[in-house]
Amino acid sequence: MTSKINHTAGSHDWLTMVGEVLQAAARSAALPDDLNLSLVEHYIDGFELSPGLFQGLRFDIRNGVPGFCVGVAPHELGDITIKVTALVAQRLNQIYSSDPAYAQVQEEARASGELYVSGDPSRLGAWFAAAHDDIVRRTAGSPPAAPRAAP
Repeated sequence: MTSKINHTAGSHDWLTMVGEVLQAAARSAALPDDLNLSLVEHYIDGFELSPGLFQGLRFDIRNGVPGFCVGVAPHELGDITIKVTALVAQRLNQIYSSDPAYAQVQEEARASGELYVSGDPSRLGAWFAAAHDDIVRRTAGSPPAAPRAAP
């Protein structure tokens, strides 16, 4: 069993785990060699992790090879840019994608300005959406995985 990491409002360790999960999922997806795409997630109310880099994550795919770095510059953008408050990020990363509350929290956060998405995350592929539940499983305070329905 994988040990869980406390979200702690997007700690360096937690963001590193997210980057590693995304990187592993992307590698397993057999990305096309000509895929070049970037995702930047900023915590709107994030703190400075190191000089000039604030709470967030940059995930890049260059020539089909995924990589990431923890911390983003204040005005850094990607092909897909997500701006989110630490509280909304923490809530979303404790809810499985199959739970109706996941979509509800997203809708409410977008309406209140606590979540803003520029670009189309679906461009990353199905592996990206599927990685969310792996992140939830690895986040302390998350519920255990829901039992699978019988076929």
